[in-house]
Amino acid sequence: MGELILIRHGETEWSRNGQHTSHTDLPLTPLGERQARALAPLLADRDIALTLVSPSVRARRTAELAGLAAPRITPELREWDYGGYEGVTTHEIHRTRPDWNLWTDGVTAGPEAHPGETPTAVGERADRILAEVREAAARAGDEDIALVAHSHFLRVLTARYLGLTPAEGTLFQLATGAVSRLGREHGQPVITAWNVTLPESLFPAAVPDTPEHV
Repeated sequence: MGELILIRHGETEWSRNGQHTSHTDLPLTPLGERQARALAPLLADRDIALTLVSPSVRARRTAELAGLAAPRITPELREWDYGGYEGVTTHEIHRTRPDWNLWTDGVTAGPEAHPGETPTAVGERADRILAEVREAAARAGDEDIALVAHSHFLRVLTARYLGLTPAEGTLFQLATGAVSRLGREHGQPVITAWNVTLPESLFPAAVPDTPEHV
């Protein structure tokens, strides 16, 4: 295969405020939509054979605005289930758990439909996605495969791609509307680009406030 392209969705109200967002299906903010459109020039020279996208509105809209054709909805690309910490910021959690760390401690239990996930469980999900990618790569030849999803899940997936533990996803900060690429060098998994965004100062020239066609 070519490279595995990772795309974090554009900004939402909760991502802007630092609130943990898994199953809450928020739309992109106006800035988030512009971030998504700004992905198009960053992807323009890529030959993408397959795009897998999280079922969330924020991810699907990002794929659409980035110009990614015929994305396949893939439920296992959903964000880490934050359980009882859904909508809560890290600052708020630290008021009662000052030493809490998502990557090592996981989350507190949530409602029956969204009980929360451990780092290990998220890592197992990432491993299944990577297995699906490997199967698709056998058919893709030298073309790339793109994943449009969420910060914490993509960070865990990156750790697993590199042979690290899920908790070591903490090493890979990831901004909204960012593109990263994973590849191989001398047969070994490597990061070929990380957390790439079009500077907002270039948005007026490159990204309209309102698309020409709605």
